[in-house]
Amino acid sequence: MKLVVVSGLSGSGKSVALHVLEDLGYYCIDNLPLGLLTALGGQLSGPGGRTPERVAVGIDARNLAGDLERFPAMLEELAGQGFESETLFFFAERETLLKRFSETRRKHPLTDGSLPLADAIDAEWRLLEPIAANAALHIDTSHTNVHELRDLITSRVGREDGGLSLQFLSFGFKHGVPADADFVFDIRCLPNPHWEPELRALTGRDFAVADYLEGQPLVEQMYAQIRDFLATWLPHFQRDNRSYVTVALGCTGGQHRSVYFAERLGAHFQDQLDAVQVRHREVP
Repeated sequence: MKLVVVSGLSGSGKSVALHVLEDLGYYCIDNLPLGLLTALGGQLSGPGGRTPERVAVGIDARNLAGDLERFPAMLEELAGQGFESETLFFFAERETLLKRFSETRRKHPLTDGSLPLADAIDAEWRLLEPIAANAALHIDTSHTNVHELRDLITSRVGREDGGLSLQFLSFGFKHGVPADADFVFDIRCLPNPHWEPELRALTGRDFAVADYLEGQPLVEQMYAQIRDFLATWLPHFQRDNRSYVTVALGCTGGQHRSVYFAERLGAHFQDQLDAVQVRHREVP
């Protein structure tokens, strides 16, 4: 029996994740008191009735702090009950969360008359640290819209074959490094199409940019080395029962070089793995 624990900061996409998992056939329970988690496991694994094969529970900072500190021990108890558990932790940059709460005019669960929103976000981080430390997957939604988040969850959690899900993510260093990447490759040392006036407004998905980059020996050398590195080590991740790997490729603005590399690597590994996703953080 598989159990997915969905947790993270308020406003970071936990509700979206639970809705996606429900659409994927999971039996979902939101805002479960952590003290009831092992009791739920015992009930679901007990005799009688129709037992769901896949369960997802949402756990957030509205739990008592003492309960949250017991989270690692509860995961061990669930393993003893026969559950294969996985924890997803969602987060976003403070500025992004502040903007989201301002736009939706929703109340943060930890705010009150004496605690401002920014302080509530910091307090929530501290409360959820025991869960974050034990999460198998940390998902940064700072630059992710609802549709991208749905696709990400579906590709990483919704698969039935247990194979490796590989994501190539392009980004711009001037906008920050993705916090949820397993590998980060810095390709800013390569020739930059931005300095070619006819290419400046294009992206790495355009033929003219690809043609320019493929004419640069350094580009071909770095592409081959990254490709060969991944080809060598991805099978070891698979043998270690790793479910997903995110490879982030960064240039200065995240428009030309990183987009080109993500697209090209994604196309190469698409023929070798069943689940390959290409996402561009800075390009629509």
